[in-house]
Amino acid sequence: MKKKRNLGFLALLAVLSLVIAACAPGEAETPAECEADEFGCVEVAGGEAIKIGSLLVITGPNSSLGLDSQYGVELALDYWGADEFDGEPGELLGHPLELVAEDDGCSAEGGTAGANSLAADEQVVAVIGTSCSSAALGVADTIFSDRGIAIVSPSNTGPALTTEENHKEFYLRTAHNDSIQGAAVANFAYTELGLRSAATIHDGSPYADGLQQVFADVFTELGGTITKQEAIQVGDTDFNPVLTDIAADAPEFLYFPIFVAEGGLITQQARAIDGLADTVLAGSDGMFTPDWIAAAGADNANGVYISGPDLASFSGDVDFYTGGFIPAYTDAYGEPQSVFHAHAWDATNMILAAIEEVAIEVGDTLFIPRTGLKDALFATSNFPGITGNLTCNPLGDCQPSATIAVVTVENGEFTEAVYSELGTLGG
Repeated sequence: MKKKRNLGFLALLAVLSLVIAACAPGEAETPAECEADEFGCVEVAGGEAIKIGSLLVITGPNSSLGLDSQYGVELALDYWGADEFDGEPGELLGHPLELVAEDDGCSAEGGTAGANSLAADEQVVAVIGTSCSSAALGVADTIFSDRGIAIVSPSNTGPALTTEENHKEFYLRTAHNDSIQGAAVANFAYTELGLRSAATIHDGSPYADGLQQVFADVFTELGGTITKQEAIQVGDTDFNPVLTDIAADAPEFLYFPIFVAEGGLITQQARAIDGLADTVLAGSDGMFTPDWIAAAGADNANGVYISGPDLASFSGDVDFYTGGFIPAYTDAYGEPQSVFHAHAWDATNMILAAIEEVAIEVGDTLFIPRTGLKDALFATSNFPGITGNLTCNPLGDCQPSATIAVVTVENGEFTEAVYSELGTLGG
């Protein structure tokens, strides 16, 4: 009898153990949506952070462009779910937000390295980046799309990124498309300044090459003449042969929408070419930073025209931008050094809103479907941003229209806009 009582006791313990195991907390059951998603879900356990990546140029001569955007991302993560900027990470669906930052180097090589690093972290939900179109086109846009990771750029403006031939399915941008900016610069040169001949210089990057080509096409359509379209190499320092060749045709306008280092040197050296003494010099948002003025020298930069997004013509929450965002930015980082901080804020908020829409909560665990997140981003319509209401088309352009400003430099500082033009995609 004693043996039977022991066996019964052991059986009871076994049953109780099974009951306790069934009731104990463990791994959340994977939702069916994750099983059906080609790329699965990002699983965020209770107490763990939702990781957002950034891939922006944060070192080197073009760092002002990327850091300006990164600060916009950081402020957006700080403010999410709060009513003030307190310098602490925000919270989404009960999970803290964490930024994982990589450097795109403003190059294909940097885009490759940074994208591979972020893609290797299976907890990175989505990425804000890249800064430079050369780090995205056929590089980061492909790496992330192959892994099902949504990427939204605040400053890629190269037209090629959102063409039918090149667009990758997980790539979007809140920056304007340079089909708008190139047309605005051409209209400024031809209509506002009354000039009839122009030359261009690009550095082979998707940004510079695409932008100068749009300018050249529109300038020609208006009735102007393009005398030369020259290419340089990033890292070159002697541009006198190229500038002398351009000067032989005495163009009235020289457009070089490149970046800080080469743009500064071209500005310096063009001032010393006799045949360009009366030529109007112009660049675009890759040089729209005090770093370019310093690289060129204030005396050389004076009188140069620079185009970029018209910060004074944002159609979104302008009161918040001027009364909340900019004071918080300045308190934390100093005066903005470039022009895409608000686009980065909008990109981050668009991503966070999409995560909130598609995330599946199972107990205290969050499941974020990768394809579902991408689909939610592409379905964005009239999303209220600082820059305006964002509506994403099937090729990833989320700025259906943008106002481009042209400023100049006086006494070593950028002026207010001397020209402003609203453009529409396909318009």
